[in-house]
Amino acid sequence: MTATYYIQNVLSQVKSAINEQRPKVSTSRTLLLHDNAGPHKARATTHSLRELGIQVLPHLAYSPDLAPSNFWLFPILKDRLAGQKFDRIQDLAKAVNSELRTIPEEDYQGVFRKWQIRLKRCIKSILHGEYFEGL
Repeated sequence: MTATYYIQNVLSQVKSAINEQRPKVSTSRTLLLHDNAGPHKARATTHSLRELGIQVLPHLAYSPDLAPSNFWLFPILKDRLAGQKFDRIQDLAKAVNSELRTIPEEDYQGVFRKWQIRLKRCIKSILHGEYFEGL
């Protein structure tokens, strides 16, 4: 994935979803959590986010236990797409998008409640000088 792809395909969908769900409120005052992957930190991405008024929540480096995509979404996709082979990247993207649409909204909401619990455990561990893994 590149910053261009991320901006054109992911952020554009985020913007559309926000505009659909909150038509009277722009994307300003929106908080976004994504990890520290190159496309997320690229100058073009940060510029696009700033233009949209989207604030990025800081994400600790090397913290996959705190990224909902890592502890929840990717395992689901891996399980559902296991054993399938894709000749073209477009076919993989279509399959992933199809699977994402089958996940109920309440599952997404539930994972963010779990994410808040993980963040609190992380903060507690850090404050006590403890190492944590596999929250």
